Amino acid sequence: MQAIVMTETGAPEVLVAREVGEPRPGNGQVVVRTEVVPVLYPETKVRAGAFPFPAPLPEVFGFQAAGTVVDLGAGVDRGLLGTRVVASTSGFGSYAELVVAEADSVTVIPDGLTTEHAAAILMSGSVALALMQTAAVAAGETVLIEAAATGVGGCLAQLCAAAGVRVIGTAGGEQKARLARDNGAHEVLDHTAPDWADQLADLLAGGTVDVVFDSIGGDSLTPLLDRITPLRGRILSYGWLDGAPAQLGVTDLILRGLTLTGCAGSAWLGEVARQRSAALTATAQGLLTPAVHSVLPLAGAADAHRMLEDRVAFGTVLLRP
Repeated sequence: MQAIVMTETGAPEVLVAREVGEPRPGNGQVVVRTEVVPVLYPETKVRAGAFPFPAPLPEVFGFQAAGTVVDLGAGVDRGLLGTRVVASTSGFGSYAELVVAEADSVTVIPDGLTTEHAAAILMSGSVALALMQTAAVAAGETVLIEAAATGVGGCLAQLCAAAGVRVIGTAGGEQKARLARDNGAHEVLDHTAPDWADQLADLLAGGTVDVVFDSIGGDSLTPLLDRITPLRGRILSYGWLDGAPAQLGVTDLILRGLTLTGCAGSAWLGEVARQRSAALTATAQGLLTPAVHSVLPLAGAADAHRMLEDRVAFGTVLLRP
């Protein structure tokens, strides 16, 4: 079968199309015939060597794939055979025509939801739902969503707007600002502008932000601290688009009575996994709308990674075997 093999860590060129053997399911596993593969931003970091790869190289790359269950291992419910699912792997093996995954790591795609849309929404939708649950956002509050044109940021904007929340988003450039507004942001600031924090202060007109969803990290939060509601303001830091986690000191939080929740690590990933089915259900019901930027052939995996790293994708990039 055709697959994309990661030969070493490095630039996108380390993702190479090769013929490899077809996988066989072990106990508790399923084999999925892939229809589409979502290319995920964290995958670009793993490929580049920012995080350890969970298997010896070379190895078939990829975290998720969507398609139809075509084979079952021992101990798996026979009813899964022929079912459309999104499969989550242990960090490798999904950029391929056939994918093996643990049966308890597949999410059944509801009727009425296309496989493409299920693949595009699963990661971003489940992260957004977990963030909403953790933040306990209430109607009438004001939230700031950094990078509201990204997958997770866009889902957050949709969910917050539906919850009766004032949504202030940030985006880099006018095209992404339009996308953030389409996602539900009521006001959008350009976070590439050096004075965007001052613009936020003008927009708030003496008010404050109750919740900040931080996906940029680095020093992006520092100029915002005095714009967050004292004693009950919540910061949820879940992304490092600047290359490093949020750089805040404990004193910064204590003096203002703010809480900072770090949304990373194994416990957080477990919470995200518990939201997968809800994310697909919400999408099937029209509560979340996925954005698909483009569909490339599987052999175009390296090009897909370049698109994400260059931040020119306005939605999920899918690969089709």
